[in-house]
Amino acid sequence: MEIKAVDVAKLRKMTGAGMMDCKKALVEAEGDFNRAQEIIREKGKLVAAKRADRETTEGAVIARISPDNKTAILVALGCETDFVSATAEFKAIADAVADAAFAALPENKEALENTKMANGQTVAEFITEQAAKCGEKHAIAYYAKMQAEYIGSYIHFTRKDGAIVGFNKAVSADLAKHIAMQVTSMKPVAVDEASVPENVVKQELEVAVEKTKEEQIRKAVDNALKKAGINPAHCDSDDHISSNTAKGWLTEAQAAQAREIIATVSAAQAANLNEGMIQNIAKGRLAKFFKEQTLENQEFVMEGKISVKDYIKSVDAAAKVTGFCRFSLSD
Repeated sequence: MEIKAVDVAKLRKMTGAGMMDCKKALVEAEGDFNRAQEIIREKGKLVAAKRADRETTEGAVIARISPDNKTAILVALGCETDFVSATAEFKAIADAVADAAFAALPENKEALENTKMANGQTVAEFITEQAAKCGEKHAIAYYAKMQAEYIGSYIHFTRKDGAIVGFNKAVSADLAKHIAMQVTSMKPVAVDEASVPENVVKQELEVAVEKTKEEQIRKAVDNALKKAGINPAHCDSDDHISSNTAKGWLTEAQAAQAREIIATVSAAQAANLNEGMIQNIAKGRLAKFFKEQTLENQEFVMEGKISVKDYIKSVDAAAKVTGFCRFSLSD
């Protein structure tokens, strides 16, 4: 049957799909607009399925905060390319998703995807339909909500990174923004030492212990190699011993001697490590982790030589961060 240009334009206005997609849908639906719309929706699902394994490292991170600054959400809509993320259409989609999230305050990302929008679609259906129009995967990359006595936010101008931060009391907008900027840029894992998850502390301590043991063993091996007249830098792995022998930097005899020293000294040192010393060094490393990775203990990037905790106190002695949510499409 003949499909008129005016009908194609009408379907395009109804769905936002491309002209050719609209024409093909009308041909397949034999002019039935309802069926044509359904075909376009199904095509969108097919596009989404085909691109399901694509990475969405571009997009937009958006914060929404209530007028009383006590409720907030942070949501990220991802896409595949910065070209798409910069379009007005994508920005409008991301804002619509953020509006839906803020209106409903769902518990998690899955609940957000099932949240109904004003047009009756779920957020997931809306995203799938919009993705079909540009042929590029769209996906909710992150969602979190927060409630606190006061919440501040910061979104980087690229809209790829951002954070919301809760406080125990009302604070100045500048203080809230500065701390949100700190969270965005310095990626703390928790507010303070006490709020670092137990499994994270355990893992960091285990890593610190193993690293310290490896260093002590390597130090003993290097000393033994030096005493034998062999450059330790040429023997930091078996592959390097082989390559450095091929280059003429080690003789065959030195290579064999180095391997023997590494094997015997490593075993002897591992059997005689000072556990007390190992634990002390590891605890020192853990303390460094707390200083660098917890918000209050980090150096305040906007001033330097002062911790975030001390900076907050200098502005408002009674203020304290109660929590934060951060996301970056670049991480």
